[in-house]
Amino acid sequence: MKGYFFTIMFVLAGVAAKGQKEDQLFGPSELPAARKGVILNINGDYDIPGGDMAKRFGESYRIGPAIMYKTKSNFIFGAKFDFIIGSTVKEDSLMINIRDRYSTQSTHLYEFINGNGERIGVPVYERGYAVGLAFGKIISFTKRHPDDGLMIMATGGFVQHKINIYDRDKTVQQLTGDYRKGYDRLTNGAFIEGYAGYTHFSKTVLINYTIGLDAMIGFTQGRRDYLYDVMRSDTKQRTDILFGLRAGWFIPMFKRKSEDLLFE
Repeated sequence: MKGYFFTIMFVLAGVAAKGQKEDQLFGPSELPAARKGVILNINGDYDIPGGDMAKRFGESYRIGPAIMYKTKSNFIFGAKFDFIIGSTVKEDSLMINIRDRYSTQSTHLYEFINGNGERIGVPVYERGYAVGLAFGKIISFTKRHPDDGLMIMATGGFVQHKINIYDRDKTVQQLTGDYRKGYDRLTNGAFIEGYAGYTHFSKTVLINYTIGLDAMIGFTQGRRDYLYDVMRSDTKQRTDILFGLRAGWFIPMFKRKSEDLLFE
């Protein structure tokens, strides 16, 4: 029994001595440091409207690019652009003065009688965009993965939306040229947005992502002096809100150490 004990102790001592020599050769092991550099990313949102936005539109989507810079302290700042896309319009009075009174109205299609006496359908959509400057920080959960964690971002900028009346063949005379502007409910103004979500950066280019929740509040105003269907101006102050589920994919261009390239 004593022989087995001394044998095991000898082996363990040899392993410890070998590990000590390796540490002396390569240096003591260190925890990885947070990386810095430019980040290109594409974001996608599924949004539920609130405030005045919910009175005009239904659920919508946002998609767009962003360019950011991440510091070694995990602060992030940059610019982003989102397209706003939706297919549900709730304006009951929209084009009521020119559409077919017997049409079967839906949330995205209105029917008209054209110059040939034919009933045609004209689809309507929600369209818009938001552009802004963003600033935030990644709060890391572990020293082993300093680039990963909870990302909190705040964005401020300009948002615009309207009803896109898609009369492709221009068969409805009342919607040609500038007449369409009397129905589109163009609205724009300033917005602020907050985002919180989990963020992951891997050592590869492909597996870098974020997923979380955001909320946008737009302090907007109608920009049409006269609406033909309701015979009044549209310059009212609005509060447009979007509650979103966001997912994003990153292409990081971090600075890499020479030893990372050597031992990768």
